[in-house]
Amino acid sequence: MSPKISRLPRRALPALAAALALLGGCTGSGGAGRAGNRPPLDDLVAATATPALRALYGQRIEWRNCPDETDAGQDGPAIECGTLTVPLDYADPGGRTLDVALARLPAADPRRRIGALLVNPGGPGNSGISMVRWDWQTYQQLHDRFDLVGFDPRGAGATSPVHCLDDRTRDEWNATDDQAYDHGRILADACRSQQAGLLPHVGTRDTARDLDVLRGALGERKLNFLGLSYGTHLGAVYAEEFPDRTGRLALDGAVEHGTDPMRLDVEQAVAAETAFRAFAAGCATDDGDTCPLGTDPATAPQRLAKFLDGLSTHPLRAGDGRTLTAALAWAGVLNVLYDGQRSWYRLREALAPALTQGEADGLLGLADGANGRAENGSYTTVADAFAAISCVDLPAPTEPQLSAALADLAAQAPLTSRHNPLTTLLTPDCRPWPYRSTERPHTVRAHGSGPILVVGSTDDPVTPYPWAQRLAAGLERGVLLTREGDGHTAYDKSGCVRSAITAFLADGRMPAEGTHCPSD
Repeated sequence: MSPKISRLPRRALPALAAALALLGGCTGSGGAGRAGNRPPLDDLVAATATPALRALYGQRIEWRNCPDETDAGQDGPAIECGTLTVPLDYADPGGRTLDVALARLPAADPRRRIGALLVNPGGPGNSGISMVRWDWQTYQQLHDRFDLVGFDPRGAGATSPVHCLDDRTRDEWNATDDQAYDHGRILADACRSQQAGLLPHVGTRDTARDLDVLRGALGERKLNFLGLSYGTHLGAVYAEEFPDRTGRLALDGAVEHGTDPMRLDVEQAVAAETAFRAFAAGCATDDGDTCPLGTDPATAPQRLAKFLDGLSTHPLRAGDGRTLTAALAWAGVLNVLYDGQRSWYRLREALAPALTQGEADGLLGLADGANGRAENGSYTTVADAFAAISCVDLPAPTEPQLSAALADLAAQAPLTSRHNPLTTLLTPDCRPWPYRSTERPHTVRAHGSGPILVVGSTDDPVTPYPWAQRLAAGLERGVLLTREGDGHTAYDKSGCVRSAITAFLADGRMPAEGTHCPSD
């Protein structure tokens, strides 16, 4: 699939820039950014941007009802969709462009409306449009005061998606237990052959620049933002790039890139292993009579890992004729554990028939959910986008770095990494990637930014708690809010966290440093 890339006519730029300069002294209204109202340029953009870039900051977003708009139900609010034009390459803002796909849910209480709250669900590669269209009710407290605006980052969803592997190849790529199978090379070669021109331009720094163009096009003087998981990295990079344009940023499930990437990968694997061991021991302790792992919490984790690893030599056949391999089973198990104890029942229900009767359907369904595979065998583009964005953001490891990390992995996360240590550590494997990242690990300070609320969960299996601690400590105006509990991200798992984030974003009331919240 080729990305939707066009060229902004250069002959239109001088006239458009002149018109925007005349509008620069106008003041916005509560409805800034709605169709029919061209937003004013902020002074800094007007003074520093090229004519081509000023034109993009001043563009008008044409909001229309989303296609097949039935998301909210018969009595629910209408969700609007639109597009934002941004440069493919910010070094050439008058050249080729991308259309960023958008969705907006106008504030439920127009009289108390603050403005737009931009949201990102993480990934990298997950859809902000889906977050607004399908999950808006989760953010009802924020929706009362803000227009919720989601976007598909460049390379993902409906914004020039990176799509490299066909469905048949993706099936093999996900399922193989062959440790000689070169996942990184196969994906890199496919992406190089199909979308080499897009790959250097899908990194987080470019998406942060898109975010600022969107802020300007919406008529917002400052960016208010809620980022989950990878979205916290996007928010931090935005604050680093545009500290004077940050309003209130809430970053939940923090990712930090100030540490060596191999150390981060090991820390993440350790957090996943902790969740795995907790599930298996809890199953044996709390559900001893029905738990397929027996009644001994001390041996249950090893028993489960042995079963999953054994599928590499003794796979199970599912009802549709497909094969449940160790790679697929591990993917399904770990993905369920991301949600914490509240989803343990799903894992028990899938494991029981597999362990006792050799039935593969339940675990295979969990694997399909983890891998983005639909019932008809088609895949979303999230996995390709994840790899493409990650490999622009992070340098590939050297062989000495990789060897040291593999040794740490074997010592600290032996159960969950034994099946395939390399793929456990390198997700994705950027060593053969056709574009080399220019990013280097560094602490984000965001000098001169607005206040930033960082939220971490003590037993998060995806973004370990120390990441939140380090991100908050590095930020000049960062404050850490801690949720006690497991599962990835905190907003949907704690009323205390939801109230704190809402109070901060809507009213500017930052929780006291050191505040801890319980889980629901």
